Amino acid sequence: MQSNASAKRFGHHQSTWYGRIRDGVDHIVRTSPSRFAILVFTALILLFTVLFSLPIASADRTITPLYDALFTAVSVICVTGLATVDMATHWSPFGNILVFVGVNVGGIGVLTLASIMGMVISRRLGLRAKLMAASDSNPSRIHAGPVNEGQAIRLGDVGSLLLTVAISALVIEVGVAALLFPRMLIDGVGAGEALWHSFYYAAMAFTNTGFSPNAMGLGQFENDYWFLGALMLGVFLGSLGFPVIYAFARSWRKPRLWSLHVKLTLVTTIALMFAGMIIYIILEFDNPKTFGSLNAGDTIFQSLFMSVMTRSGGFATIEISDLHGSSLLVSSMLMFIGGGSASTAGGIKVTTLAILFLAAFAEARGKEQMEAFGRRIPSDILRLSVSVVLWGATTVAVSSILILHITQAPLDHVLFDVISAFATCGLSTGLTADLPPEGVYVQAATMFMGRVGTVTLAAALAASQSRQLFKRPEERPIVG
Repeated sequence: MQSNASAKRFGHHQSTWYGRIRDGVDHIVRTSPSRFAILVFTALILLFTVLFSLPIASADRTITPLYDALFTAVSVICVTGLATVDMATHWSPFGNILVFVGVNVGGIGVLTLASIMGMVISRRLGLRAKLMAASDSNPSRIHAGPVNEGQAIRLGDVGSLLLTVAISALVIEVGVAALLFPRMLIDGVGAGEALWHSFYYAAMAFTNTGFSPNAMGLGQFENDYWFLGALMLGVFLGSLGFPVIYAFARSWRKPRLWSLHVKLTLVTTIALMFAGMIIYIILEFDNPKTFGSLNAGDTIFQSLFMSVMTRSGGFATIEISDLHGSSLLVSSMLMFIGGGSASTAGGIKVTTLAILFLAAFAEARGKEQMEAFGRRIPSDILRLSVSVVLWGATTVAVSSILILHITQAPLDHVLFDVISAFATCGLSTGLTADLPPEGVYVQAATMFMGRVGTVTLAAALAASQSRQLFKRPEERPIVG
């Protein structure tokens, strides 16, 4: 009898303790969903930092230094792809599994991930939690609440969005792995290693991370266009964003039903992809270290591959430091733009760029409203886009100044690696791997800022948005 009573008291105490945690988490989700998302992301980074520090995680069974473990954890969870250690040789099988799991967890997205965590603990998805999940496909919901026009995902579709996230990640990674596996067998890779590497590469492609399990990187596959094409497919699909994938899943045969967000993402992404390819052909055709020794067909393909990867993919078949200075600058610009909203890509996002150009076109034509595909875009979206670009540029500028001061390295190399960190791209001139510990911490902070998102971070820091019930007299300053 005493044992039964003790068991009941323990169970009651445990349920009460769990209930308090659940209620506390639910309170945070309801009052500040974006801050909860950042807390979840930070907790994941700290957890993986500890795991990467364990001797079992390194190939030589030694403790990985704190700055290397932290940087790797941030790079993995933020799906960046930069590294301060040799990812192919430093980690043990356990460490490589951590990398594989971490990029898939990070690729889900900070806000969607936080929504899932909130659902697991609180056992319910309230209105604010729905707003939080929806904000990963439409950040303006954080900034100004629900909007009238259907952009990407409606609140009622959040449950379907979360299911789409999980299914799309699984299906695309398995599909890309299925394309890579036979090619590795043909290239003489053993069946077991080929199976593991195919799923590893597939995960790195879809999450736009860019880590390679081979010490040579993509060296042995640099002329295998089937292999490189599969990687491009995975990167492209991952960079579109889950709302776009969701739209394809629902109405891929009826493009007229696609939302404005989907259309802007597709048009801008494809335009940037081919514009980047053409620019690389023009700038690098005479560079013997990159594409100068290739024929026309190979130059076109390699330029297309480079254009796709600089948008956040992180894979490279050439040494980035061998590019001309002009190409480094173009690459930095493409990385800064990044991919689609609510995608595994980073950067300011292609829709942000599209909004800025639409605003410029509207101003040039003397129109008060921005319009695209028969839809009017409200002015608060333009203010949000300007804020994203400004905060992104500020982050890059501050980090670049700090890295320049720490390393005294060339400006073009510093700017390239800092933008790669901010845009969670993963390409590097070699600077990041040689950084001292203080530079490593700066780059880690830059990756975190880039992945969490400037809008989310700003919304988390501002606990509430004050409403002004009056208007001051209007006056126009001189601009330009």
